[in-house]
Amino acid sequence: MGETFAEVTLRANGKEMKKRILVDTGSTFTWLHSDTLRKLGLKPVDKDEFETIEGRIVERGLCELEIECIDRKTSTWVIFGRRKDSEVLGLHALEGLRVEVDPVRRKIRKLKAIKSL
Repeated sequence: MGETFAEVTLRANGKEMKKRILVDTGSTFTWLHSDTLRKLGLKPVDKDEFETIEGRIVERGLCELEIECIDRKTSTWVIFGRRKDSEVLGLHALEGLRVEVDPVRRKIRKLKAIKSL
């Protein structure tokens, strides 16, 4: 099917950073490298265990930040990834942004209507 990337703006503590990250609808949460989050002045507010794509269980910190993509904003949980962890935009953020993946064009697009049932 191919990979889909999204241009996002990350905001926290009056700071802002633009990034191009891989969209992963199989990941519940967004993962960003710890260095990126620390540059935005963020620290983990909690820890939890997560199962990686390889089936490993890892403990990582998490926090909230604002993400903007195609003129939509949301506050979302983000995992503090290590250097070997992939940076991905996860399903929780996609739903909060009210966007979906266009698999043919491999782009993010606004939902035409939000399903509420």
